[in-house]
Amino acid sequence: MNLGVDRRVLTLSLAQLAESVGNSFLIIVLPLYIASGTVEGGLLGMDEVMVTGVVLSLSGFVSSFFQRPFGVASDSLGRRKIFVVSGLALLAVASFAYSLTESYASLLGVRALQGVAAGMIIPSAIALVNEFSASGVRGGSMGVYNTFRLVGFGAGPVAAGAVVNAGPYAVLGREIAGYDAAFYFAAATAATSLVLVSIFIHDPEETIQTGHSGPSSFRVFDDDGGLDPVFTLGLVTLFMAIGIALFATIQVNINEHLDQGSTWFGLQFSAFIVAQVLLQTPVGSASDRWGRKPFVFWGLVFLVPTTFAQGLVTTSVGMFVARLLQGVAGAMVFAPALALAGDLARGDSGSKLSVLTTAFALGVAIGPLSSGYLISYGLVVPFAFGAVLAGIGAVLVWSEIEETVGVETS
Repeated sequence: MNLGVDRRVLTLSLAQLAESVGNSFLIIVLPLYIASGTVEGGLLGMDEVMVTGVVLSLSGFVSSFFQRPFGVASDSLGRRKIFVVSGLALLAVASFAYSLTESYASLLGVRALQGVAAGMIIPSAIALVNEFSASGVRGGSMGVYNTFRLVGFGAGPVAAGAVVNAGPYAVLGREIAGYDAAFYFAAATAATSLVLVSIFIHDPEETIQTGHSGPSSFRVFDDDGGLDPVFTLGLVTLFMAIGIALFATIQVNINEHLDQGSTWFGLQFSAFIVAQVLLQTPVGSASDRWGRKPFVFWGLVFLVPTTFAQGLVTTSVGMFVARLLQGVAGAMVFAPALALAGDLARGDSGSKLSVLTTAFALGVAIGPLSSGYLISYGLVVPFAFGAVLAGIGAVLVWSEIEETVGVETS
């Protein structure tokens, strides 16, 4: 298998694929698990639907809180692998622990642990991808890593439904419920990732030597009084993530507006992911040759009409096309933005890149809450909000970001 990237990047990508499959399992399984009545008890007077929303959102918020501290710590220590391995071990334990939960409170506790695990894994893993990649292939490497992650994220829910529906299972004379089997599978995928990273990944010698130099400070402004470029890329990533996460929460409203069923909605939801999977790697590689800034800028510009259109379309096919084109726009932004931030990192990849990964996690958590609130003003309003954010992001990139391809940054 040759995708033009370092074999260690491929190994991390395969590990991320396995982890993403197991993690995305839970997006489908947890609501079914809560609805099954297996988990009992109350939680601050919230009903089942509200508890489900809190459980699903909690991991993203916890992850976003911990990503930067762990990213900074990996810079200070000059060690990335220990954070990735420890996070995967914690993720495996948390996935298994779901099968032992009997109350909403314990379910939230396990979900929070899962968020901590993601906070350990994400910034250190993406920092390793950055450090394993020369500047001339950094965009392609980021694209490959994100592609594998998205393939796992897309495949997980499909497999989860099959595993739950096929249960219960008879194993060694013991009956295992479909839900428990899904939790065990998620734990196994995290363990598989742990084994891959433990055996095949080692911290780069340069990273070890530059450790203990103290964490870089978080900067909002640069020396000239403008916005710091990494902070700007974090804002852009936040805006993009909010815009692409508006869709799922308002499924009922969209289906009623388009007079469609859940099958069409599933196809529309998947269209975005399909575009991302197909384009992340070629776009990332193209940014290695033609520059990062043009892709990030024009991707955000393209996000404006493709996001706004989702509030205006009147047919299921129209929504499918809008989602597909939004996926194209998102693919133009994410890998080149990560590569650009990686170009700017000078021995502090964990700190720099964690700004973007934290912003993405926050955006994915904020987006559903935003659309859930704004939908009361009409279907077009949430998507208009996302389009405005994308437009602001494009202006910020145009005014605050300088090209790094062909420019010495170290």
